[in-house]
Amino acid sequence: MIDPILWNDWHPVARSADLKPGTILRSRLLGTDLVLWRGQNTGAIAWEDRCPHRSVQLSNGTVVNNTLVCPYHGLAYNSAGQCVKVPAHPNYVPPKQACVKSFAVQEQYGVVFVALGNPPTSVAPFPEWNDPTFQTYLSGGHYCRCSGLRAIENFLDVAHFPFVHAGILGEPSQPVIEDYEVHSIDTGIYMKNIQVWQPDPDGTGQGGIATYEYWTLRPLTAALMKKREDGQTMVLLTYMTPVSEEECLGWVWGALNYAHHLSEAEMEAFQDEVMLQDVGNLESHRPKRLPLDGQTEFHLPSDRASLAYRKWLKQLGVTYGTLRSSTTIVV
Repeated sequence: MIDPILWNDWHPVARSADLKPGTILRSRLLGTDLVLWRGQNTGAIAWEDRCPHRSVQLSNGTVVNNTLVCPYHGLAYNSAGQCVKVPAHPNYVPPKQACVKSFAVQEQYGVVFVALGNPPTSVAPFPEWNDPTFQTYLSGGHYCRCSGLRAIENFLDVAHFPFVHAGILGEPSQPVIEDYEVHSIDTGIYMKNIQVWQPDPDGTGQGGIATYEYWTLRPLTAALMKKREDGQTMVLLTYMTPVSEEECLGWVWGALNYAHHLSEAEMEAFQDEVMLQDVGNLESHRPKRLPLDGQTEFHLPSDRASLAYRKWLKQLGVTYGTLRSSTTIVV
């Protein structure tokens, strides 16, 4: 059984702009194959990618008006998932069980979110997205062959900046990470006063110290803020979609109340570069799942955030995407 806290959460699966009326997309979430589609007069729809008649993939079908037509026998399903047409038997009234398994959908921040279970809350808040004083962008989804939990831990880790993101977010010659604060909050953990040297932390072209705050919102959702004394603020929200226990899709939404000369495309390209650097590093992890046993890996003082994150996951009972016990790692 997949952890209820993940099963009943919202996960981003596609950009809304990619799911135009009449379009069908495939996705995979927590090991479940999904078909995403949008009719001519419907919102985004997410179903199990399986025709309940003979179990072929509906993602190979076609959208006709506000129905999805199976490619095998031409059965048409309406937006509620109910079969409404059987070409071989024009007068046949399909039974109630002739219905595709459907899932909850929300569209927020330019993305289609899906929950396989019954989410108790909405998509994580990101108020800056609709704040007219901020310019915003979206980067993702970026496919990565590692656990989404590994990817969130990487997001919370600034000690890799000088090496994985050299020349952008840090420099190998300036690797020191001073002590910082980690606190427990209702949504997990909160870190403050995280300082790292960066080549150009404020857009002046001069190197210096950047100060960050980080916090988790859900097991696979986190955010950061970098704020200067003059009020210039950058906020990032990240989601890691659990494709499977060892695969994820990385998403980052960004909001800045400065650098208005930059286009949305330029900001997205910058974030894409950073995320793709992370992907290359994350896919080298062995194991690809996140160890919670405390023995598979050793830890440094700068790992306070990741240790607090792992402790919180254990408290939540999260097991999906984790290394469940100390074992020999085969590579």
